[in-house]
Amino acid sequence: MTHKQPIDLGNRIHLIDGFDLGWESRTGTYVIREEMLTLVETSASPSIPYVLQGLADLGIKPEDVRYIIVTHIHLDHSGGAGLLLQHCPNAQVVVHPKGARHLMNPERLIESAKMVYGEQFDSLFAPILPVPEEKVIVMADRETLSIGPACTLQFFDTPGHANHHFSIYDPISNGLFTGDTCGIKYPQTEDAGFTLYLPTTSPNQFNPDAMLKSMELIKELGIGRIYFGHFGMSTAVETVYEQVRQWLDVFVDTAREAVDAGKGQKEIAAALFEKIKQALTEKGVPDGHRIYEILQLDLDVCAMGLALYQKQIRS
Repeated sequence: MTHKQPIDLGNRIHLIDGFDLGWESRTGTYVIREEMLTLVETSASPSIPYVLQGLADLGIKPEDVRYIIVTHIHLDHSGGAGLLLQHCPNAQVVVHPKGARHLMNPERLIESAKMVYGEQFDSLFAPILPVPEEKVIVMADRETLSIGPACTLQFFDTPGHANHHFSIYDPISNGLFTGDTCGIKYPQTEDAGFTLYLPTTSPNQFNPDAMLKSMELIKELGIGRIYFGHFGMSTAVETVYEQVRQWLDVFVDTAREAVDAGKGQKEIAAALFEKIKQALTEKGVPDGHRIYEILQLDLDVCAMGLALYQKQIRS
């Protein structure tokens, strides 16, 4: 098993790389070292051995974990929750009100993911285990959870990427765990001297207007750090907002033009890839850079959500 040490992000927060899809710096689990030890995101079940190893590296026993928070129930964020619970007997899983039933009965999640990933499903996500009802805590908009004498987390309903999505404000770091609402951070481009941030528009509840409203809410909170589901932390919050807003317009316009021309998701993905590749080339990212393989997969999934959104607004 490939392994790297957890990343110390300061403010008693560490990031464990879950090597989602077998890729480094793809999806991570955050560790908040408070009296009530808290994890944010689990990734999919194949990432759980990495999470457990990361906890061991930090000198943390799985039985010390008290809360496992998932920003939303897409399998790359919550798919490993049931399996991780088997190792963390004292933990409870915190989830959005619209996601709780799917954690307890993941059949629909599994069906949806199989439609997207097909024959790759088992290798990417299995096993997906149900979370017992008594282990589930629901947090609605603006509700709070005390995890230490001086730390009370606050939850904000932030749809756009999914309707079952919340973001979590941490007052100690003045940071927000945004899951996928504020897009994806691609640290792979940092060797070219900049960081790429893109929206993520996967099916089947993508809504650009809701995403923009959620980002406005987040901006109004005045946070100094964004903790992304993919991947890592950024203190350049204004840059995040600017890039994601700009690219969101490009994503939606590209999809609309493709559908108007009678084209589908493959053409949407290809057109977006070329536009992003051009922008990266202008930044000095060479052909053959590892970012392009990751982008291809992401854009295939994003194009599905964009095509579905176009279908929904036209029906």
